[in-house]
Amino acid sequence: MTKSNRFASIRSTKKTVITQPAKPEPAVGHSVEKEAVEHSNKLSLSQMGWRVHFQHQLAGLDFSEGRVARISAHHRGQYDLLSELGETSLAVKSDLPPMTVGDWLLLDEQGNFLHLFERDSLFSRKAAGSKLERQLIASNLDWVFIVSSLNHDFNINRIERYLALVNDAKVTPVVVLTKQDLCDDISAYTEQLRALDSNLLIETVNGLDGDSVQALKSYCGNGKTVALIGSSGVGKSTLVNSLLGQVEQSTSGVRTDDSKGRHTTTGRSLHLMPTGGLLLDTPGMRELQLADCEDGVNDTFSELVSLAEQCRFGDCQHQQEPGCAVQDAISSGSMSERRLVSYQKLLREQALNGASIAEKRAQGRSQSKLYKRIQESSRSNKRG
Repeated sequence: MTKSNRFASIRSTKKTVITQPAKPEPAVGHSVEKEAVEHSNKLSLSQMGWRVHFQHQLAGLDFSEGRVARISAHHRGQYDLLSELGETSLAVKSDLPPMTVGDWLLLDEQGNFLHLFERDSLFSRKAAGSKLERQLIASNLDWVFIVSSLNHDFNINRIERYLALVNDAKVTPVVVLTKQDLCDDISAYTEQLRALDSNLLIETVNGLDGDSVQALKSYCGNGKTVALIGSSGVGKSTLVNSLLGQVEQSTSGVRTDDSKGRHTTTGRSLHLMPTGGLLLDTPGMRELQLADCEDGVNDTFSELVSLAEQCRFGDCQHQQEPGCAVQDAISSGSMSERRLVSYQKLLREQALNGASIAEKRAQGRSQSKLYKRIQESSRSNKRG
C-alpha cells in the first residue's frame, strides 16, 4: 500500500458530508475485545474518535476531495497519523500550524496538509525549564486520568495543578490512585481528594490486577479518547499495560527511599484498547507549570471563588481585611489555609508565565518584521 492511499478518500463538495456511524455500545466480553485488537490497523472514523463537532466543520469546508486523519504520535521530525485504511505520516514543517496528538487533519490526495479541524478540547502547559513557550500535550479528549500512587508520591498540591490544567481544557478529570495493594489506609487519601471537590471522580486500583482495573474500562468505550498524566513512578506504564491487555510499555523500578520512579514513557502516543477506546500515555512530568489558565484555576477552586464573592470589599486580598468571607471560613475550619495559599500561588504563576510567553511572542513578531525590512532594503539597494 502506497503512502497516498493509506487514507480513506473523502470526495466531497461543500454540501456533502461523511456519514456518521451510529454510536456503538462499549465493548464487553472476550469476542468483542479480540475483534478490536485484530482489526486495530483498520479503524472507522467513529472508532478513532470522530464526532459531530468535526462532522459539522467538514460540512462547512469548501473542497473537492480530501482525506481525514488523526495524529496518533508526535516525533521530532514527523507526525504519525491514523486513518480508516491504516497508518501514515506527515513531516513536521515550519509552515504547519502548531499541532499535537489527538488533532484531526484534512489532507489532499497526495497526503499534504490542507486543514486543522477546530479542537473541542486542548490540554497544554508551559514548556519545561526556562523555555518561554506553551507546550501542547493532547487534544480532543473525553477523559483525563490523573494518576497518583497511594504512597509518598501522593501530593495534594500537585493534584490541584493537574486539575487546573484539565479543567481549563474543558475535559472531565478522573483521579486514579494506584498501588492500592500496598496501602493500609486508602480512605486517608480519598478524604483529602473529597475535600477538594465532593463530586470529583476517584478510582483506586492495583495496576497489576486486571479485575481491579476493570472499573476504569467503563470510561474507555468505543471511540472515547482517554489521556493518562502523572509524575514518574506512579504506575502509569503498569496501568497502560493492563488497560491494553498486553505488554506495551516497559516499566521501571521505584526508589524505595522516596517512592520516585524513572521515566519509562518517552513520547505521547495513542493506543487502541480492547474496549474500543483510545489511550494516550504521556511521559512522567517532573515539572508542571501553568500558563494562561485562569479559568481552570478558578474552576478547580470554585468554592473559594464563591466565598470571595461574599467578601465586604471587591478587591479583598483575603489577608487581614475586615469582612473577609475567606478568612472567616479558614477560622471556622470549613476551609484550610493551605487551600488559599495554593489558589493564590497557581493564580499568580499562570498570570506571570502567560505574560512572559506573550511578551516573547511580541518580540518575535517585531524581530521578524525588522528582518523583512532589512531584506527588502538590501534587495532595493542591489537593484539601485
